[in-house]
Amino acid sequence: MDPLGFALENFDAIGSWRDKDGNFPIDSSGSLPDGHSFQNHEELKGILKADKDALALAVTEKLMTYGLGRGLERYDRRAVKEIARRAAANEYKFSSILFEIVRSMPFQMRKGDKSKS
Repeated sequence: MDPLGFALENFDAIGSWRDKDGNFPIDSSGSLPDGHSFQNHEELKGILKADKDALALAVTEKLMTYGLGRGLERYDRRAVKEIARRAAANEYKFSSILFEIVRSMPFQMRKGDKSKS
């Protein structure tokens, strides 16, 4: 299960708040792989805000994986770290991460799927 998802369980598919899922009360507590635990989305938000560099790095890794259409390789790590560093310099704006991914060498040099040509 995705630990982050537990904190968001109180929100339904369209973002409305709910205290129950059917007849069952919602438990929005969880713990992250690094051992941090939370009781609700506000506590998770605090954990994530406490280490913005780690969050920017994780978001960059996930978006880069999606953008490249493959898993990250050892040689991609340098670009990922540089993108996350630049995001910090731009107040961690999501748009700056996307812009830097598109500008990165791994993205610019990716190979397309020849079977779709």
